[in-house]
Amino acid sequence: MRSHLVRLTLGIAVGLTAFSAAEARSAREDVEPAEERVFPYDAQIPGCQDPDVLEKVATNFAEKEAKYWNSSMTIVSFDRIERTAWRPWGLDTIPRRFCTAVATTSDGLRRKVDYSVRESLGIIGATWGVELCVHGLDRDLSYAYSTACRMARP
Repeated sequence: MRSHLVRLTLGIAVGLTAFSAAEARSAREDVEPAEERVFPYDAQIPGCQDPDVLEKVATNFAEKEAKYWNSSMTIVSFDRIERTAWRPWGLDTIPRRFCTAVATTSDGLRRKVDYSVRESLGIIGATWGVELCVHGLDRDLSYAYSTACRMARP
């Protein structure tokens, strides 16, 4: 009797798992791209190597250092710039491009920086914005981007 009950429970669990997978697959097929919403995104955001993007990354970094850490550290240059992902969570999410680079900071050290360019996250949502994390300088006690800037990546 007990083994019959175990098999019945296992059968129900397998059936629910299969139903959930089929339901998830069906939901993915009915995705409405962000560009087709009532208030659409246009997915026209600059690339990882765009000078305006790099300027915004450097400016945001310098502002955070000055405001929160009373530091005059800045990013002096970028190299080894790469795109790591484009819209990794699907067409129905806010268009984002994830990037990584090596930044040379004003203290002469080279540090990895993970950043993303995101549509409608600039000034009052009128333009694109960036989020960034410089490895070794995410000094918040709570590690805002988790250890090793993990939350700044897709």
